[in-house]
Amino acid sequence: MQKNFLLLVVLLSTGFYGAFVQAQSKSQKPVPIILDTDIGPDYDDVGAVAVLHALADKGEAKPLAIIASNKNKLVAPTINILNIYFGRPDLPVGAPKGEHDPDHGAVQQWPELLVSKYPHTIKSTDEVPDAVELYRKLLAAQPDKSVTIVTVGFLTNLANLLHSQPDQYSKLDGKALIAKKVKQLVSMAGKFPEGREYNVLIDSIASEKVFTNWPTPVLFSGFEIGEKVITGKELINNAAIQNSPVKDAYAKAMLHYESDRNGRNSWDQTAVLVAVRGIAPYYTTQRGQIVLKGGNNEWKNDTNGRQSYLIAILPPEKVSAEIEALMMHQPGTK
Repeated sequence: MQKNFLLLVVLLSTGFYGAFVQAQSKSQKPVPIILDTDIGPDYDDVGAVAVLHALADKGEAKPLAIIASNKNKLVAPTINILNIYFGRPDLPVGAPKGEHDPDHGAVQQWPELLVSKYPHTIKSTDEVPDAVELYRKLLAAQPDKSVTIVTVGFLTNLANLLHSQPDQYSKLDGKALIAKKVKQLVSMAGKFPEGREYNVLIDSIASEKVFTNWPTPVLFSGFEIGEKVITGKELINNAAIQNSPVKDAYAKAMLHYESDRNGRNSWDQTAVLVAVRGIAPYYTTQRGQIVLKGGNNEWKNDTNGRQSYLIAILPPEKVSAEIEALMMHQPGTK
């Protein structure tokens, strides 16, 4: 820990922390990622999708699918628009199909704007495969202990995956399949060391099932992390970026609330960032176990725990600048 801290001080004082991150990423193979998003109730999910595609273009990430935890009719078309824009029109998309699964639109109506303006081959979320079926198909085909799942929405899909049964894709049940194929789960959920957070609250039953029974390491990017990382203003003011669904979503949504005029909290982007690039030099962690009580969470420290939450060490302005640069990434560039 002391060596890492001294290294961070040197990197910050010399201004080379960005070069350090790039050097680290170039020495690693692309990280296989499944992004699970509720894209709709908030618009930082759009930023998270943009960050994932940017990191993929840079050779740091290998997106396997973007799966919605929200069955609203415009969710899959929105994901499809972003995938097409970033040159990955065939990237699989899934969504939950249960009668009582979350169904949330966006009050700022930015999804309506995107589907009216940009090409998309998926017209409704009803058209895409069931989330659990897609998870099982993808995971069964991957090398053991290789996949990172990043969830930046409700835990609905992952709870259903845990309790899934053997099928044509794998003879393993859900928990065994996860244990065999998943390297880690990175989750934008909770507030640490204690608090109340939206993703946990909306499907609190699913949240408890997942965080009690998940068989691989879990890394939390809590509410307090993304709350201080503000992005979007530079994106919407960049005149060189034209006909971008990312820019359009932010431009429309940021004008809806006075509090967002200078940018939006980057809860979801921080989870994608650390899932691909790792914790250093942005954060350190506290190991232990999350304890859920309805929509609230507490934390129990445990040096041998398989769960951990992020603790900021890099100033949030530095992280904001890095994430915003990724959000402004243009398709087809590195």
